[in-house]
This record gives sequence, structure tokens and C-alpha cells, in this order.
Amino acid sequence: MERKFLLRAMPRLPAGARVLRIDQGWIPGVRLRERLRRTREGEHTTYYRAVKLGSGLKRLELEEQTTPEVFRALWRLTRGKRIRKLRYVVAAGGRAWEIDRFPALGLVLAEIELGSEEEPVQIPEWLSPVIEREVTGEVEYTNYSLAR
Repeated sequence: MERKFLLRAMPRLPAGARVLRIDQGWIPGVRLRERLRRTREGEHTTYYRAVKLGSGLKRLELEEQTTPEVFRALWRLTRGKRIRKLRYVVAAGGRAWEIDRFPALGLVLAEIELGSEEEPVQIPEWLSPVIEREVTGEVEYTNYSLAR
């Protein structure tokens, strides 16, 4: 269960936020789209392959870690459907908020994963001043739609 919010600006984050540099790309497909992700945190780099099914609040995601060699071999297939972002991960209220800043697009989004559809979202004080509106389920705010 994932909820997503459009932000007016980058919030002032509390101390202790993790910073990840993420490159994502999608391999073309009609019914099935595979996503490749390279995540850098400091000097550590991790590679993933994933398939997501569904849209909006409820989705199925299958993800596995892969090798740099597999990532490089498949990455060329994602040309024309890639995105780069900075992700800030902040613990708040027993959950992790992910603030994604897309420098090339001038866009900032916030996401939180919940345990169920009924679980209320508790917006932290540091985030509420910059929330424009909720965009959960709006296709134009998915990473896939934002990719170029």
C-alpha cells in the first residue's frame, strides 16, 4: 500500500535522513515491464531488477538484487525510458517517508508505504508545509511516466 504526494518544494528534512542516488530504466514491454535500478548510497552501489503489476494504492511488486554485469547488459535496452532521482529516506511515526527529488524535472514527490488501505497517513510536521496534494493513482506521477 503506497501513498504519494506532490510537493511544492523540497522540505527541510530532520537530521538522520539517508540519501540515495537512483537511476531507473524500463525494458520495453506491452503487458509486462521490467524495471532496472541502480542505487548508490555513499560508496556502496546495489543493482535490482523488478516487475510491478497494478497501479494506484495497491500493487504487486517482485524485486530481486542482481549483478553489475546483468545490470549493464540490460541497461542499454532502457534507452529512452530512464529517470534519475535523489531519494531521501526519513523515519517518522514508525514508517519511512521517501522524498524523491527529480532535478531534471524540477519535481519533488513524497511516498509512504502503509500496512493496509485503512491505515491513516500521519503527515510529519516537517513535511506538511510543502504538500501540494495527494497524487496516489495519478499515472502522470509514476516513475514510469516521468522517465525519458
